[in-house]
Amino acid sequence: MGRVTAGQVHRGAAAVYRQHHCPSPPACGRGIKKNGGQAAQALGRSRGGFSTKIHLGCLDERTGVAIVITAGACHDAPLFEAVFEQLPGEHDLAHGVMDKGYDSDKIRNKLRAENMEPVIPPRSNRKAQHDYDKDIYRLRNKVERLINRLKQFRRIATRYEKLACTFLGLVHLVAAYIVIH
Repeated sequence: MGRVTAGQVHRGAAAVYRQHHCPSPPACGRGIKKNGGQAAQALGRSRGGFSTKIHLGCLDERTGVAIVITAGACHDAPLFEAVFEQLPGEHDLAHGVMDKGYDSDKIRNKLRAENMEPVIPPRSNRKAQHDYDKDIYRLRNKVERLINRLKQFRRIATRYEKLACTFLGLVHLVAAYIVIH
């Protein structure tokens, strides 16, 4: 067998020719995003790279009742409705304790309509600063403690799962385990 040049292809050399001189993707599945693309994976690019946010509503440091997964670059306030809808219907919550990311009049009015006192520190650029109970706001660290407990599980901390629905299922599983133990 002779030497293969760029213009010639011999029968046995077709695969070698394609690999080295004219690489191209396989014909099957060309242009189709596998598994729904980046939106279905809940991955968002930020300064630190790709990341995922866990929006969490909890009763105490062991009991998570509302969990929503989004891309890391997603803002907190638009997800308030999704988290709030997952709360149990017969809850006896007196306070809605949230961080500055949830500071908006719409969220405050929604909490008041549900007979809950909003305990949200105002953002620094807010024109009308609101007062909040700083002693009750200290209870927000219970959410941070629950997230810390979730991240004690390596699979949650490093997110091995590609799809957001699979990752959300594992977060629910670990949250249930934390409630039991």
